[in-house]
Amino acid sequence: MPKFSNRSKANLVQAHGDLQRIFNEVIKYFDCSVICGHRSMAEQDDAFQKGFSKVEYPKSKHNKLPSLAVDVVPYPIDWNDTKRMIYFAGIVHGIAYKLKQENKITHSLRWGGDWDSDTELKDNTFQDYPHFELKK
Repeated sequence: MPKFSNRSKANLVQAHGDLQRIFNEVIKYFDCSVICGHRSMAEQDDAFQKGFSKVEYPKSKHNKLPSLAVDVVPYPIDWNDTKRMIYFAGIVHGIAYKLKQENKITHSLRWGGDWDSDTELKDNTFQDYPHFELKK
């Protein structure tokens, strides 16, 4: 059975309880790594400057405590395997939907591969496949 590394656990514990519940359920079925939870000002500025984020500090949901966003990727990590990241996002969304229907979480999930949540991936102008954030 997959389990989180110590680094993934440390990143996830910085996140909102709903994100923790979602990904603690996901890890039971799909091995993954939590790359980022909360981002400091320096980390957010670096992500923005490198083009990994479209917003500067403190506008990212990563900049809140607890973090309202996490970056999570399938393990082992292959940044070029975008098909696997899309497949993974579908599993994450399914689990999040089920948890919300069961009243185990209060938020819905938004994914960086479908920012407008219309299930159409071709209209996305900024791909951020690892990014998952809470929305009402």
